[in-house]
Amino acid sequence: MPADPARLSARSRKRIVDPASELLLSVASVWEIAIKTGLGKLQLPVPVDEYVTSRLARQGVRSRAIEQAHALRVALLPPHHRDPLGRMLVAQAQVENLPLLTSDRTLRAYDIEVILA
Repeated sequence: MPADPARLSARSRKRIVDPASELLLSVASVWEIAIKTGLGKLQLPVPVDEYVTSRLARQGVRSRAIEQAHALRVALLPPHHRDPLGRMLVAQAQVENLPLLTSDRTLRAYDIEVILA
């Protein structure tokens, strides 16, 4: 759900538009959007709840809840990355065997498929 799709790599854009790709947005990412909006670090054109909900619907993206198995997997992760929300994304990717689209190159150190944005 980037504000500027032109900032995505060609590989990322290709995966996103592929009809075979199931697009999921982790609640951890929604949480981070809400935090940054609340702190004034992210400006959105509409309130955060409207922004996220409308973008998910318009782009055919489903929300992915944080489950107990995801939270417990965090405890098993090596300390390559210190951000709790980033670690949750890695845990979800591992448990669900999903690729992770991110601009955070640090996450490549984990045993997951990382698609760099």
